[in-house]
Amino acid sequence: MYLTRRNQNWLPEVFNTLFDTDLFPKMNMTTTTSPAINVIEKDNEYDVELAAPGMTRDDFKVTLDEEQNLVVDLEKKVETADGDDASKADSGRYLRREFSYTKFHQTLLLPDDVDREKISATCEHGVLKVVLPKFTPQETKKEAKVIEIK
Repeated sequence: MYLTRRNQNWLPEVFNTLFDTDLFPKMNMTTTTSPAINVIEKDNEYDVELAAPGMTRDDFKVTLDEEQNLVVDLEKKVETADGDDASKADSGRYLRREFSYTKFHQTLLLPDDVDREKISATCEHGVLKVVLPKFTPQETKKEAKVIEIK
């Protein structure tokens, strides 16, 4: 039991609080909340807006799954092994560094009146906007079909 407790606290408490002062406050870099999502219904479309500040279009993946549901994935991993931060570490510049990793997955059930062939998406200033065009009234009207009974 002593080994387990020691492994969980492998850094002494003194070290953990050494830089957790007013001069070097500890910032919580882990986000446990999901991005905010707005869904707006217009006459000819639905607009889905997902706010993810600091994210770019390359961080998002928007797909339709096998059941034709809208799937939004967001993944961003920040690592600077060979960049400026690495050289600062070698020269002793930063005192605290926390890794950053963000992952989000959301599946949205689409209404029957969405034209899945015409869905589009854009990303500007950390806001992903997915436009879900509705079928026109002419496309919605379907002919009656008689099903033959065998």
